[in-house]
Amino acid sequence: MVRDHRRPAAVRGARPLSSDGFTGRTAWARSIQTPLREFLRTETGGAAVLLAAAAAALVWVNADAGSYERVWSTRLALELGRWGVALDLRGWVNSGLMTFFFFVVGLEARREFDLGELRERRRFALPLLAGCGGALAAIGIYLAFNAGRPSAHGWGTAMSTDTAFALGLLTLVGPRFPDRLRAFMLTVVVVDDVVALVVIALVYSGSVQVTPLVVALGFYAVVFVLRTLRFRGGPVYFVLGAGAWVGLEKAGIEPVVIGLAVGLLAYAYPAPRPGLERATERFREFREQPTAELARAAAAQLRAATSRNELLQQLWHPWTSYAIVPLFALANAGIEIDGGFLARALRSPITLGILIGYVVGKPAGILGGTWLLTRATRGRLRPPVGWAAVAGGGTIAGIGFTVSLLIATLAFRGTELEEAKLGILSAALGASAVTWLLFRTVSLLPHRLRARFLLGTAEPLTDLYLDVDPERDHVRGPLDAPVTVVEYGDFECPFCGQAEPAVRELLRDFADVRYVWRHLPLNDVHPRAQLAAEASEAAAEQGAFWEMHDLLLDHQDALEPDDLIGYAGELGLDVDRFADDLRDRAGAMRVADDVDSADLSGVSGTPTFFVNGRRHYGAYDIETLSAAVRAAGARAVLARS
Repeated sequence: MVRDHRRPAAVRGARPLSSDGFTGRTAWARSIQTPLREFLRTETGGAAVLLAAAAAALVWVNADAGSYERVWSTRLALELGRWGVALDLRGWVNSGLMTFFFFVVGLEARREFDLGELRERRRFALPLLAGCGGALAAIGIYLAFNAGRPSAHGWGTAMSTDTAFALGLLTLVGPRFPDRLRAFMLTVVVVDDVVALVVIALVYSGSVQVTPLVVALGFYAVVFVLRTLRFRGGPVYFVLGAGAWVGLEKAGIEPVVIGLAVGLLAYAYPAPRPGLERATERFREFREQPTAELARAAAAQLRAATSRNELLQQLWHPWTSYAIVPLFALANAGIEIDGGFLARALRSPITLGILIGYVVGKPAGILGGTWLLTRATRGRLRPPVGWAAVAGGGTIAGIGFTVSLLIATLAFRGTELEEAKLGILSAALGASAVTWLLFRTVSLLPHRLRARFLLGTAEPLTDLYLDVDPERDHVRGPLDAPVTVVEYGDFECPFCGQAEPAVRELLRDFADVRYVWRHLPLNDVHPRAQLAAEASEAAAEQGAFWEMHDLLLDHQDALEPDDLIGYAGELGLDVDRFADDLRDRAGAMRVADDVDSADLSGVSGTPTFFVNGRRHYGAYDIETLSAAVRAAGARAVLARS
């Protein structure tokens, strides 16, 4: 049956209700960081630091080229008995510190496989073909310029996208609904980076020494076994990874590949509710007896409840984005620029091959690969964004800075290296300009056509395990609305109470949205939440769920049994029947069903929102929720047309 939508009666002590039944509280904003959002935010901020470092390298080398080379040519050696590694300072940055960059790439690739778009394995074909198509097209153009020349060996320089620059500049020049495009781009560039690492290992490594390689594989095998056993010991993994790194370096294989290989072993998963409840118990024990032993136990349980992948990204990603990659740029982006060099370089097949390979080849390969797979599968596999967004993702992928510079330093020397660097920097400028022009042109289209070109018509993966059922769920708004917002909430949760005004304002502003409340009482931290949820179900039996729902969220500090019975009386319910249902826990099974569905959907905290089955990541203020609803509504309209 359809739930009762009547407005609640006035309640003594409550804030006044407006004429449409919603309270007039001020809208509230809270930023919720998620692994993907945090990754994108860090990359975006890191792009500015990376740009500053590249500019500093250019200024430094043109002001005093001698000191620039002397600093980065300084030899440093680490020795332990008969074993030792000696590299210049640039080598330690490129082969040593950059290992952590690729470790973060491996972590993000794993996260995409476990929680992101690639968790449905058949969808991996799309970014795989798009990433490989972009790389192959760029390589083909480079080889066309360098065929028959010794410089053809540097084809790998033209293949890889810089994640930080690409995502950072996409924020500046991208469309109004960027998150989905950024997520698509992230899966493509992760594939891109993996392919680039394979190329580095197979093409740009020296002659392979078997014994050190076996040693490196042995260290990695131990890491693999320990991860399979879910052993948690950061220092142990660091030592084993360092051993594998030294083995690869001695074997003649570019050792940065070990970073990616280790990162791929860190599983990603949502925090399980039982683990969070155990963490709460440990914290309560510490609160009662604040001893060092209980503090360690509480901290260990908190870490155990959190995905190792997320913990490692939180630790290393800021370091790679704000320190390691900019330091790499400072060490490698310096080019002595004068009129004679520019005249030679702009005629150089190396410079032109890299420039045109990135600016033309990358978008052509990504767009063409995506289109071919869509046609081959007859639309069963389609990009999660519109074709204009795919094209824009392809053009922004023409920024190939970090990995491209790394391969250039392995493939070229002297003047050829300088020409390659100029091509890389010029491609970054050209790709940014083309992307801006593309999205600027799309923004001039009529709204409906612009939405189709940017959003596409592909069905996104749904995160909500149990579909909305109007016969069972508590629904507010039109039952046939094109957009459905589901909230898992807790009546005692202060964040749910603070988010509620934004939800009410959302329903006022959008007549084509239906809103669903599902229970997730966090009993370990909110002792009255379960009883409040059961009280709302007792009210639902008398057709007054939403009236009770509003009162409970308006009076979160008064949820004792006497308070609940008082609310029933003020709503004009049959108080005796309500009290009997509350005493008999008649609504407990209904609440338990919602909790089970939350577990199946990976929900462990409140409030958690789903918009048309897709989990909403971000703030819960009215602007953010409205943008999510508008985007979902546009996609729903396009899907029906």
